[in-house]
Amino acid sequence: MAERYFTVADVEALIPELARIMEPVMSAHAEVSATQERMQAEQQRIAMAGGGVLDRRAWRADKDKVERLTGEIRRGLGEIVELGGAPKDLGLGLVDFLHLRDGREVNLCWRYGEREIRHWHGLDEGYAGRKPL
Repeated sequence: MAERYFTVADVEALIPELARIMEPVMSAHAEVSATQERMQAEQQRIAMAGGGVLDRRAWRADKDKVERLTGEIRRGLGEIVELGGAPKDLGLGLVDFLHLRDGREVNLCWRYGEREIRHWHGLDEGYAGRKPL
């Protein structure tokens, strides 16, 4: 049995706070992904060249940036969990909330940018399985 079931109204009341938290989390996630891709490309370039000179200052700056942004992401996700949400996809800004629908546990599904809760999905389904309320 769940600790708490959310109603549609419960989650809709949280949307302003969720949006405030999720916007910088999504931005940091995108920046981390881009930085990590750049770092991997640099590693591959050096490996393909059979070695090379690494700009250690730039590498350290990128590494520090990833660590700082990862901390920001963790803090934001912690805030969402404290609200009762389960963050799912940082690229889309998805957060699920446990809900009781016709006696069955399901998730109410919120996506960043949505102003109302209009979808739900089963616990074993994801975003692709969203159904209208």
